[in-house]
Amino acid sequence: MSTAASSPTKHRFFVYAPDKTEEGTLARRLSVRPKHIEGAKVGHESGFIRIGGMFTTPEAVINPEAPKQMLGSTFIFEAESLEQVKKYIESDIYYTSGVWDPEKIVILPFFSAFPL
Repeated sequence: MSTAASSPTKHRFFVYAPDKTEEGTLARRLSVRPKHIEGAKVGHESGFIRIGGMFTTPEAVINPEAPKQMLGSTFIFEAESLEQVKKYIESDIYYTSGVWDPEKIVILPFFSAFPL
């Protein structure tokens, strides 16, 4: 009889991380973006980040020629706990450099109606 340990239960979490609206936020975002993307790529390749990206204004779709205004980030994580996701978000360069507005970040359990 096998006594192999079962793997920990993983849950999905939705993250909404809007940028601050103060002047200079976009410049900060762009200056640290390569480091943010590097970390997110590692998280995605490991399966921790299922999907992630920036959100923008509706004009980016209505007028594809218009520049995309970066307003924040959103993610779907697959993790053992909300605390694990919170720790990741709070260590991200966008958080530590003051791009994301920590008062407005939302992290909630997420249940998909369709497979990711």
